[in-house]
Amino acid sequence: MADPDSPSSDQTGSFEPVDLHTTPQSLARAVLARRSEYVRPHKIKVKIGTWNVAACPGTDKDLARWFVDGEGIDKHFAALDLSRNAAIAHDPSISNEDDPDSVRLVGGNRIGLYVLGLQEVVDLNLTKEYMNLAVKVDNSSIDKWQAALEAAMPPGYQLVMSEQMTGLLMLIYASPEIAPTITNVSTKAVGTGLLGYFGNKGAVTSRLVLGETTRMVFVNCHLASGAGPSYVDRRCWDFDQILSKTKFDPVVHAGVSEDEGEMIGDEDFAFWFGDLNFRLDGLPGDDIRRILTLHTRGEYGSNIERRPQPIEGEGVIVMRNSESDDDTTVKSSVHSREQSFDSETTLPDPDEFPEDPSQDPTSLQATLDSLLPHDQLRRVIAQRRAFHDGWREGPITFLPTYKYDVGTTALFDSSEKQRSPSWCDRILYRTRNDKQGSDVIIQEEKESRIKDGEMKSRGMDQDDDVLFSYNPDTDGHGQENESPMLEYDEHDFETEDNVVDEVVTKEGYVDRIGLEIYTSHQRISSSDHKPIISVFTLEYDAVVPELKAKIYAEVARELDRAENEGRPAITVAMEGSSATSESAVDLGDIGFLEKKSCVVTVANTGSVPAEILFIEKPSTDEENSTTLTWLTTSFIRSDDESSTRTERLVTLEPGETILAHIGAQVSTVSHLRALNDGQVKLEDVLVLRVEGGRDHFIPIKGSWLPTCFGRSIDELIRIPDGGIRKFVADNHIKGPIPHDSEVRCSAPKELFKLTEAVQTLAERCVADEAMLEEMTLPHEVGWPFDSATWTTGIAEQDSIRAELVSALDSDTSLPEALPLELSSAHKLELLSSILLLFMASLADGLVPPLLWAKLFLHCRT
Repeated sequence: MADPDSPSSDQTGSFEPVDLHTTPQSLARAVLARRSEYVRPHKIKVKIGTWNVAACPGTDKDLARWFVDGEGIDKHFAALDLSRNAAIAHDPSISNEDDPDSVRLVGGNRIGLYVLGLQEVVDLNLTKEYMNLAVKVDNSSIDKWQAALEAAMPPGYQLVMSEQMTGLLMLIYASPEIAPTITNVSTKAVGTGLLGYFGNKGAVTSRLVLGETTRMVFVNCHLASGAGPSYVDRRCWDFDQILSKTKFDPVVHAGVSEDEGEMIGDEDFAFWFGDLNFRLDGLPGDDIRRILTLHTRGEYGSNIERRPQPIEGEGVIVMRNSESDDDTTVKSSVHSREQSFDSETTLPDPDEFPEDPSQDPTSLQATLDSLLPHDQLRRVIAQRRAFHDGWREGPITFLPTYKYDVGTTALFDSSEKQRSPSWCDRILYRTRNDKQGSDVIIQEEKESRIKDGEMKSRGMDQDDDVLFSYNPDTDGHGQENESPMLEYDEHDFETEDNVVDEVVTKEGYVDRIGLEIYTSHQRISSSDHKPIISVFTLEYDAVVPELKAKIYAEVARELDRAENEGRPAITVAMEGSSATSESAVDLGDIGFLEKKSCVVTVANTGSVPAEILFIEKPSTDEENSTTLTWLTTSFIRSDDESSTRTERLVTLEPGETILAHIGAQVSTVSHLRALNDGQVKLEDVLVLRVEGGRDHFIPIKGSWLPTCFGRSIDELIRIPDGGIRKFVADNHIKGPIPHDSEVRCSAPKELFKLTEAVQTLAERCVADEAMLEEMTLPHEVGWPFDSATWTTGIAEQDSIRAELVSALDSDTSLPEALPLELSSAHKLELLSSILLLFMASLADGLVPPLLWAKLFLHCRT
């Protein structure tokens, strides 16, 4: 682990100097370059457990007992002297005086990470249930197990991840001190079962980053079942599929994402566990069962002095004989716990075991050591077919984990199949150094084979002086089919307990990991598999959030000072606000078609020229994007206010000022309806961009005046005299007019007023043409309702049109809202445009859908 008072071992080579002026994401990189100042050593215990529960009822009730509390271990069935192991709880307050043979592992709040992998949490032998799980997600199983585990957890432990794929389930919990330091959790599931991708077999894999420095991967798997060679091939295929298909999300540190996602093998520490389903080859199952039974009864060897006492709850057990993943039938049988022991024999005294049990030929460990060379997993590793790239396992000092009669201890399968005992359930682990070392060896062997091939092609492989030749590609391969036993060094795979490995992580830190214990819980008898656990001690360098925040603040100030020296800077002064504050610009009341404006002064207060412009905010919502059109911006030079500059980008020299003109008008029907319904407000923020400098934000707001435009006929017929503005204000209506309001008239009053005013003005126009010589009315078809026939500029006179809208909303005279200087023809055109706009804006149209349907039906009949 890195010395907290000095840079870590890679600080001088892993990071290049950070250019605070030009480097993208320079703040994050600059903080990362000083990481040795906010990283400190930490030490935690990681407890990993795996169990094939065989879909047996009640297995969730045993979860707390063995996984959290560490119970269920019997030292008679574990070859190591467990009492001297660092993972054993020695607290007298939790000892069981009634059962001196019981052992309890450390648990509770002394564990930093709990990682639990379960298999067959649902019964996949039932075709209907499996197909239901294949097409829909069922959270009942995960909820049951999660509730059981959380009930046993000490206070404050937090769920890091939970993922179920059919019968596979993985849960990870962290202590209150560790949980806040876990980031970048990425979980993937790979199915390798039916048809090669269903989830009855496969793996659930999770990657997390601990303390922002240490990358950990956990793989909970269930590989193909079966004892024959073809099943071994399928398990190796499953392993390859899990490796190739698992790809985690890219790791993100301080907002900086790595370029690509990670695969299994890119982490610092990996743990692969579950029901791997590898069996024992080359030995009759009856012989294995017999010799192990002699050990469990204490009959193997000559040291027979006492027998173990039956476990609590002895008696007849009604057993659901689950055949697990090898059988499709469900049987019932009755077993007695006492059948597991001989009433006249005893187990050897553990105190009389030699210091190294494997040296005693009559010891359980010696028997286990004689069986392990027949283990299929070790064979495929020796053959470089699976798990040969650096994976290791703790010493196996416990009975095989499969297959037992449910409800019994140390009573192997007594069903008709009488399966051979095997270590199906395993926990493997690998460090970054293990993987890199294995990759080097594999690459060297590959290069050696290429070189040998080149020598053969040149005829240089024969030497007359050699009595015999050896071909590494062919010699010895014929023996594999003759015997499953291979010669290989078990120390390449097995790791002794309490051996600490130093690992250089991907981030360049030196971490240490040690396996404290690897054992099974023989006394847990509710499944035909026995659960197993591993306890690791992990020493690693982790980020201290308080120290990192301090460094972050220092770097931010330094970066800000360096950037500000050469960056353009402006000051924005708003009307009615001080030069140093940026309060919102309030445009006051705004009605439909009414124009409001304000002026903002922008001054270049920096030492370099500043290019400024207003930018549009991105929007993927079509309706929201139309609301942005109610604001317009332009620039006016302060020395010539009469000339308006509409350039999008202007340049200010140091000390120069300019006026930014902001105009507001609601003119679109979609925006109008949204305002009437209360879905949006007249609020927005203009972004004044300074190229190469800091953006300035100018909040704009206004108060919307209710209007009769954009509403439905059903709303308008409920408006009394006085207009909609008074009606809405008096009744405190926000949004649409309620349908339970009193109906005032059969048609909108505003429609009557408009048509009456148009009729009156039309008669006035005819009279003016007859009396005034200079008065000539347009004679085009459609006038005055066709916009193509209007006088030039009529459509642009929004100020007059806004007055007519206000007259309708306030229930005042329409003719009085028209300027006196306008001719009667111009007035008629303006009123006609308002009438057309009113009808076009009706939310349900001039003819409501129900009435239109009736008319259509009437016309057809």
